[in-house]
Parts: sequence; C-alpha cells; structure tokens
Amino acid sequence: MATSSAWKLDDHPKLPKGKTIALIVLDGWGESAPDQYNCIHNAPTPAMDSLKHGAPDTWTLIKAHGTAVGLPSEDDMGNSEVGHNALGAGRIFAQGAKLCDQALASGKIFQGEGFKYVSESFETNTLHLVGLLSDGGVHSRLDQLQLLIKGSAERGAKRIRVHILTDGRDVLDGSSVGFVETLEADLVTLRENGVDAQIASGGGRMYVTLDRYENDWEVVKRGWDAQVLGEAPHKFKNAVEAVKTLRKEPGANDQYLPPFVIVDDSGKAVGPIVDGDAVVTFNFRADRMVMHAKALEYEDFDKFDRVRFPKIRYAGMLQYDGELKLPSRYLVSPPEIDRTSGEYLAHNGVSTFACSETVKFGHVTFFWNGNRSGYFNEKLEEYVEIPSDSGISFNVQPKMKALEIGEKARDAILSGKFDQVRVNIPNGDMVGHTGDIEATVVACEAADLAVKMIFDAIEQVKGIYVVTADHGNAEDMVKRDKSGKPALDKEGKLQILTSHTLKPVPIAIGGPGLSKGVRFRKDLDTPGLANVAATVMNLHGFVAPSDYEPTLIEVVE
Repeated sequence: MATSSAWKLDDHPKLPKGKTIALIVLDGWGESAPDQYNCIHNAPTPAMDSLKHGAPDTWTLIKAHGTAVGLPSEDDMGNSEVGHNALGAGRIFAQGAKLCDQALASGKIFQGEGFKYVSESFETNTLHLVGLLSDGGVHSRLDQLQLLIKGSAERGAKRIRVHILTDGRDVLDGSSVGFVETLEADLVTLRENGVDAQIASGGGRMYVTLDRYENDWEVVKRGWDAQVLGEAPHKFKNAVEAVKTLRKEPGANDQYLPPFVIVDDSGKAVGPIVDGDAVVTFNFRADRMVMHAKALEYEDFDKFDRVRFPKIRYAGMLQYDGELKLPSRYLVSPPEIDRTSGEYLAHNGVSTFACSETVKFGHVTFFWNGNRSGYFNEKLEEYVEIPSDSGISFNVQPKMKALEIGEKARDAILSGKFDQVRVNIPNGDMVGHTGDIEATVVACEAADLAVKMIFDAIEQVKGIYVVTADHGNAEDMVKRDKSGKPALDKEGKLQILTSHTLKPVPIAIGGPGLSKGVRFRKDLDTPGLANVAATVMNLHGFVAPSDYEPTLIEVVE
C-alpha cells in the first residue's frame, strides 16, 4: 500500500530499521514491595527477574493508572482497556468514566441524541437501568447511576426499574449491601415524589449478565431471564433482603450471587422489560457489556433462546464496539482515537503479528488499535486468538494459555515474516482476580516461562524485546490499611484484594538487536503507558509523530 505523505514517518537518525521486535504485555503485572502477598515476587520468574539487572538503563517503571491513562484522578486504578488504548495510541485520551463525568456534570448527556431517543418512552412506559452496582470505577460508578436516575426523573421518567449486578471484584466482597442500601434510599425519595422507582432484579457480576468475549452465554441468559422475562430461581420483596440472604449461602460472594427478581405481594415480578420500554446499560467500560448489548439489540440472534424479544428503545452509556456500531444509540460519545501506532506502522510497511487467548485477544488488537476491529492492512498483519478455557474459574487452570501464546509468538518470530510480534499474556490479571494467592503464583510462573520462550526466539533472530504491563494486580493480593499493613475484616480475617492496583508497571528493553548506547531517559517526569508507542516506533527505526507522548529512550554515544 502506497504511503501518503500524511502517514510517512521520518527515519530515526541513530536507530536502524529491520530488527524483529517482540512486544510483550504482561497483564496485571505491577511492581510492589516483596512480601507474602506479592505473587510475582513469590513465583519463580527468572526471565523477568533477570531484566532488573539492567536498571535504570534498560529496566524502569512507568505509570499505568489515573491521569496517565486518561482516567479522572490518581485514585482511579488502570484497566486493560484504557491501558491498551494508551499503549497503542501513544497519546492520552479522556476515557470512559471521565467522558461520562464530563457529560453528566455539564448536563450534555441529557441533551444528546441517545437520551432523547430513550426519553420517548418516558410518558407511557418504563425506563430500565442495567449495570454493575459499584463505586469501583472500573466498569461503572454508583454516583453516575444516581445522577442518571435523578436527571431522568427530572426529565419526565415516571416509572424506573434498576437491574443491579453486584461487584466484589473491583471493590471489597460484601460491599454490595451498602451500595444497595444507598440506591434504595434514593429510590424511596423518588417514590415519595411520585416517581414509581424500584430495583427489579439482580445477581453477581461473574454469574449474571456480565460475561465477555463470548466466553459463556449462559451468564448473559441468566440476566436476560431475570431482567426481561422476570424469572429467576430466587424471589424477594426487596433487594437489600435479597443480597443479604443470598450472601449467607455457603461459599457465596458478591461476584457469584445467583440471579434474583423482586416481586410484589402477589408474587409477580415488579419490572420485566416489555415492548415500548427504554433500556440504558450504565456501565462505561465496554468489554462486559457487548454480549448483553447484542441480546438487547440484534433481531437475528441465536446464542440462547430469548423466549421473547421486546421492541425497546435501547442505549448504552457509551458505544461499546465501534466496529460493530454496538449499541447503535448511546448517551456519551467515545473518545476519537485516531492515528494509532499500529496504523502508522502498517502505512510504513511494518508487518505485525498479534496474539493472545480469548480473554485478552481484544486488548492486543481492538483496544490497541484505538477501539477498532479488523486489520489496517491484511497483507501486513496477522491476528491469532487462542480459545480460553471456559466454564471454569481461572484459578482452576492458572497456567491458562501462556505457553501456547509463547509458542505462537516464538513461531512467528522464527518465521521471519514479521517485524513486530505483539502478545498479551493474561495470567497475572485473570488469576489475580480470583483472589487465589497460590494459583496466582502458579500463573506468574507460567507467564514467565512464556516470556523466556519469546526471549530465546529473539536471541536466535538477533532481534529486540520490549516487555511491559497494562496495570497492576498480581503484585499485591491483600487490602491494606493506611499504614500499609494487611487489612483485616471484623472477624479478624485477611481482606484479599481481587482488583487491579495503583502500582507502577515495569518496562524493559533488550536483545542482541538493541543498538549500542540505547537506554531509558532520566529526564521524563512521570512517564506512563502512552510513552511506549513512540519508544517502539524508534526501535523500528522511525521517529514518532510530534504529538505523541515522548519516547522513553535515548541513544548515547
């Protein structure tokens, strides 16, 4: 494909072209003090450990949370979506929560096409709000839901039903009860002011509705049955009672609560979604909303028997998949991520191989490429997805597909067909989320073995490696008090941390192809994930576009 002058990158004055580059993203692999809750430290990880000897010239730390990835504050932990956006785009874009905060604060959310569309149902029908009830700020935020409910009621919504999904993953297990009580108090106030507002159904996020990457459609079906059909194995008069009761079951936790519906005195569900209703999914993060959005929006649908497909006015908080245009209506417009590093490199003849297993395949392709599906240039790119284990929790098979990813990357490197081989190794994150410390240690060891496999291949072709991560997780598996000591709950039990962290992540460069004199700069204040794109472009022998975040490397004579 001919390169138009707009896409042409200047040659780097000191760095050659033509070296094979392995770009490895270890998911959920932050840097933290060594202790018994740091699974990375406790795992045998010789490949990753060996890189630290290069500090500070070829190993350093970068920011992967808060403003470094476009999130509102330094209290916002990073996530894989915003992390891969920043890694691929080379610039920082206002993201999910921040975009929604801006739209809610300005009232713009209520003036947009999406809200106007759903509000056409307010006069005669019900507004349903579906999403994760949490203040974790990773997928959704309770305060945004509260503002959305208040703003809708002020603008004519007479009947509101909320379908809640409990968290316990991005926030502490057990915090669901407090969130439900907070929401319930708001709904009581609305009822006193003549709005028929109540919680209609619920369930735990990992068991009801919020599956991703088509891993398990049964999860979505359980939510559909409760939200649309008004059917669930558990029926309660109110949601606080529902959550408290279901949490008492043996082994119960917020993430995996079974589906429930709220019923009236006659035992009838108070809020099934029916023809003419409006539905808003209020999560701002895309990955766990796409499957549910397909069920709500696609007339032609075969993933499970929906029994009935109500004619509704549906909008997402954001558009969850730009390529699929899903959903077709949304309340807040997405960040316009243009001119990603992948697109530049494709225009400049750089061939790319990208690979992960299902749970992170979208990150190393779609999110990397600025929320865009498909190839920039089919002749130069190959994307390979290895199916993830389904139907089990990731701590059951903590090695996941790390070795298969390593093998695919190794083969791609040795084939000589690709200038860049890019992978995401998910273990630290996916197993870290289960809160199983022993399994997470096994997961980190498996990830390191995959890294070693890729390093060995780079050694053979005299290439370069770049290893980094998208955010922290496995490096700290316990909640801490203000002094930094492990926190205990009321019963004196350790509070396990299943969420991402605010820790920095490592980045390392090396390999026989790395030019002499290349080292990390010391003059950047707080570099973050967005600085990686320019760095990688340099290693491919190009100067990055002038508006990209500055490169992390310099060449000293």
